[in-house]
Amino acid sequence: MGAEQKVAIITGASQGIGEALVKGYRDRNYRVVANSRNIRPSSDPDVLAVAGDIGDPATAERIVAQALDRFGRIDTLVNNAGVFLAKPFTDYTDQDYAQVLAINLNGFFYITRRAAREMVKQGSGHIVQITTTLADQANSKVPSVLASLTKGGLNAATRSLAIEYAAKGIRVNAVSPGVIKTPMHAPATHDFLAGMHPLGRMGEVKDIVDAVLFLENAGFVTGEILHVDGGQSAGR
Repeated sequence: MGAEQKVAIITGASQGIGEALVKGYRDRNYRVVANSRNIRPSSDPDVLAVAGDIGDPATAERIVAQALDRFGRIDTLVNNAGVFLAKPFTDYTDQDYAQVLAINLNGFFYITRRAAREMVKQGSGHIVQITTTLADQANSKVPSVLASLTKGGLNAATRSLAIEYAAKGIRVNAVSPGVIKTPMHAPATHDFLAGMHPLGRMGEVKDIVDAVLFLENAGFVTGEILHVDGGQSAGR
């Protein structure tokens, strides 16, 4: 394809939402750079798999360098990689704290800083964070202060970056999910998790992909935290 074919970087891309986002962007004829710690090479010539820990700044450098070398541009970054540990606050260990911040915040910072530089050069771009509705609507049945600390920080950073880079042609948004039906949730927990949402069901991976792709095409939307949470953020 020609140089006009757009390119998206997607982190946490080996399974679940990330894997589906790769497919969603390919269906839109984007070339994709897919990252996760253990991602396997792709047979699709328009999907470049870059393995590595997103919390390591060297990984961000490799992702962007290889994206530019292979495809010549970066149009979208989806910060999907994340870790969720639900524990009572006083049960969190120093290792838990370091792990969550490394992936959820450091991973966002390193790759976003590097990708944004390229977007500024070309005068356009779109950055999307995947956060959590628990940052806005805490739930006593799901102790999750580290998720709120990190993903709530990403919500705030989303709005700040949207304003900072609006005049440079770069939009910045977030999708804030409820509980999504992925392999990380055992089937035995599905009834309980469905009951957390006013709509009475868990979210599907497609719900999140559809929301990200909506934002991709919504050229007049920036600084938005789009809740895809079955009504959780509205109240009970």
